[in-house]
Amino acid sequence: MADPPGPEMSGDAVIGRYVHESVPRWPTPARPPPGAPNIVYIVLDDVGYADVGCYGGEIATPHLDGLARRGLRFTNFHTTALCSPTRAALLTGRNHHSVGMGVVSNWDTGFPGYRCRMAQSAGTLAEMLHPHGYNSYAVGKWHLVPHDEMTAAGPFGHWPLQRGFDRFYGFLDGSTDHWVPDLVEDNHWIDPPSRPGYHLSEDLAEHATTWVRDHRSVLPGTPFFLYLCFGTAHYPLQVPASYIARYRGRYDAGWDAIREERFARQKQLGIIPAEAELAPRNPGVRPWDDLTPAERRVAARFMEVYAAFITHADEQIGSVLAELERSGVAADTLFALLSDNGASGEGAALGSLNYMAHANGLPPEAAEELDERIDEIGGPATSPMYPAGWAMASNTPLKRYKTTTHGGGIRDPLILSWPARLGDQGSVRDQYHHVTDVTPTVLELIGIVPPEEIKGVPQQALEGVSMCRVLADRSAAGAKRVQYYEMLGSRAIWRDGWKAVAFHPIGSDFEDDRWELYHTDTDFSECHDLAAEHPGKLTELVELWWSEASRHQALPLDDRIMERFQVPIPPPLGSPRRFTYFPGSYIPSHAAPNIKDVTYSLCVWLDCADLDVAAGEADGVLVSCGDRFCGYTLFVKDGRLVHDYNCAGTHHVARSEGHILRGAGTVRYQFIRTGMFSGNGAVLIGDEVAGTVVLPRTLAMNLSIVGLTVGRSRLSAVSPEYESPFAFPGTIDRVVFELVDDRPVDDGGDGIVLD
Repeated sequence: MADPPGPEMSGDAVIGRYVHESVPRWPTPARPPPGAPNIVYIVLDDVGYADVGCYGGEIATPHLDGLARRGLRFTNFHTTALCSPTRAALLTGRNHHSVGMGVVSNWDTGFPGYRCRMAQSAGTLAEMLHPHGYNSYAVGKWHLVPHDEMTAAGPFGHWPLQRGFDRFYGFLDGSTDHWVPDLVEDNHWIDPPSRPGYHLSEDLAEHATTWVRDHRSVLPGTPFFLYLCFGTAHYPLQVPASYIARYRGRYDAGWDAIREERFARQKQLGIIPAEAELAPRNPGVRPWDDLTPAERRVAARFMEVYAAFITHADEQIGSVLAELERSGVAADTLFALLSDNGASGEGAALGSLNYMAHANGLPPEAAEELDERIDEIGGPATSPMYPAGWAMASNTPLKRYKTTTHGGGIRDPLILSWPARLGDQGSVRDQYHHVTDVTPTVLELIGIVPPEEIKGVPQQALEGVSMCRVLADRSAAGAKRVQYYEMLGSRAIWRDGWKAVAFHPIGSDFEDDRWELYHTDTDFSECHDLAAEHPGKLTELVELWWSEASRHQALPLDDRIMERFQVPIPPPLGSPRRFTYFPGSYIPSHAAPNIKDVTYSLCVWLDCADLDVAAGEADGVLVSCGDRFCGYTLFVKDGRLVHDYNCAGTHHVARSEGHILRGAGTVRYQFIRTGMFSGNGAVLIGDEVAGTVVLPRTLAMNLSIVGLTVGRSRLSAVSPEYESPFAFPGTIDRVVFELVDDRPVDDGGDGIVLD
């Protein structure tokens, strides 16, 4: 990486023949503007408008509420409706399509607005602050690396350290297991801590406080930027049992009652106008009273876990705030706390114990099965997602969820606090603003002009507007005049209090979408569609949407989801059909061979000449990809060769009848595709078939968010037949995958188009 712009030299050095006749000169160090504060961005994940206490929720969030009492709450703040796009817009101050992050960073479809990597012409706040004497630290979720660059060998151009941050500790993808996370430190993967009682949120807070302490110890006169992003409350909903116990019975009344409670509390707090209405029930959400007793028990427990997850994260935030207080810098720190989008309805009707099953289109668990495992929800054996009915309550009083452009997807909490500078503490602001406006506001407060060039790359103009005028005066008019939205085909445009919005059902014809019209200045929850009464206004806004969409690279409209998982990775990773790996390798999941719905073989060259195979001395993992929730693993157990394909909790096992050969040789697993996402598997010792299995269903969208290891299991075990790391004690020379491109262009069924 090229060095950032360096400090200016204070005159030229005089170089004589000898030191006594020479004059040294040193660079003038970069200095921040006078009074420049520390900056802390805290980003929550999938937390709804009404979840935290200071926005009307019953969930205990005393530290977030305290931050709000020392700052300002925004009630008309909006995001992009999805995680990666919001994070890109937050860090750059530009719209998500404008910087190439139209959807999550996992899907590069080749169109400018959907390259799923932040353009180098859109510098991050960290890059903008660096020449002004700031050190920057990123902790937690990143989700801004395209999947073809999410490898142990890079390229690293879109990793945190290459986008202006001095240190990074967290996870690169959209989610991770909180008990056994897939962790990266700076530019390399690391094994997660193995201490008893470990939880990722606590680990993230510990790293944040340690780095703040280190910074204050070594550079006490310089400010820092801390970008702290918890996985809370994105799936998997995982939290220590003691926190879940705090909420036992709290949600037995159901989502309808909780929604009404929150709605009333929001009016008392002034978070919504007195005349605001509660939006109608979201489509597909059943009345709580219509659920069976088993369904109600399970649904209530899911919400207990969700609430506990948020309270647990609040305590970790509290530990970071306490460190800032202890070190005496809290008053001079500018805080921005937000959620990246509305609460997620991805848990469908009843929720799920293994979200990867839902994500791959597998049938949901029955209520009775969930009820039998109710005490496991939130623990290490589950990867839970709560039901959509609770997400509806999380977004009170708004319509719909994450990924949609109605209020439930894009209207989110925002708290700004700078105790030493911002007055009117504890009050609210109802002016319309967007996530692109946060960084321009911070820059203006500090007194920094956005650079015209970063690392030799000319910069795009900031597209957000400063909120400073409303920080100082609650009655001031907001500077925002227009904001467009697009997410997976759903669209919206806001201008001067009017909003046109079109919900797009995935897979339907865009021409069939119906545009709605709301006067949001008087209709907080988008309850009264005025399209028929003001057709001219609707036409005007729809035409403006097309203009803004074109200007910001939001076209072409694209609602594909499963198909985007099948878009080929660009060369060089996408071109080979043969992949070779060596012992000790860790290949992140997106860079591992794409074995979904193709015929392939996995061959291991090994040597166990010095081991008693029959006695189990050669037992261990040869190859593992995934974790306890999904993936595949090839291993030796009791001297026999075993392949376990974990189809989101359903295990398809091929096991050799006899022992593997003592000495040097090959073992193999081969899969022959027989139909759409189905086939036959076999384990081979040498060239002889030693065991077979029929796989009636394989994973269609995502094998795992956990990558591939050779010679051991790195995180939780894919197979219940062993405990990680279960390292292979013999010698592995190499592992070779060979793929046959027999995935048809159109296999029919479900409307899925594959390459």
